[in-house]
Amino acid sequence: MAERQIEPLEKTAPLRQQVYETLEELIIFGLLTPGQHLVEAELARRLGVSRIPVREALQLLHSNGWVELRQRQGAFVHRPTLQEVDEVFSVRTLLEVESARIAASNATKESVRRLRRITKAGVKALAAGDEEALVRLNSEFHAQVTALAGNRVLAEMIGRLDKRIRWYFASVARSRGEASWREHEELVDALESADAPRAAKTMRMHAELTRDAFHRQRE
Repeated sequence: MAERQIEPLEKTAPLRQQVYETLEELIIFGLLTPGQHLVEAELARRLGVSRIPVREALQLLHSNGWVELRQRQGAFVHRPTLQEVDEVFSVRTLLEVESARIAASNATKESVRRLRRITKAGVKALAAGDEEALVRLNSEFHAQVTALAGNRVLAEMIGRLDKRIRWYFASVARSRGEASWREHEELVDALESADAPRAAKTMRMHAELTRDAFHRQRE
């Protein structure tokens, strides 16, 4: 008897997951704003799907803290409190300061060139007013520093915070502007010179200034 051939499975994401990821990105980049009412029928119409995957996606977004479900009112984009933001930034600062400290011992010429390419791209995106690129490049820069640390557990912990940080940073990407990318350059200088204390100090300052900017825009 001939052996039956096993065909590879198609790895198409469920429709609810596609809707989830789309809405999550819209929230992160501020196209769906904190407090905004999310109407199932309207979202389904705009996304070209039925209401069922939208409803399922909203439930998942609620479970992950992106959406609030209010009885008899519906779904609303979550409005993070300053306490939430402070808690995320506090943990992120601890992890990324340590990441930068370790990375200073591991930086190579190629990794430094890669980081400088990202900072140059960030400055160009700022000049072009491309906020989505600014957020993406900021996240990429920090991910590269984390990767340089070479600590898998540290990278996983920082990775869990990435989307929240992108969300918070998106609202201040323009106001932080040149200062943010200048701080990135200062961090690269510290990494290039293998100056661990300076790298850690620069990363701490950078994270705290971003948190302060978020506070100011909420006042």
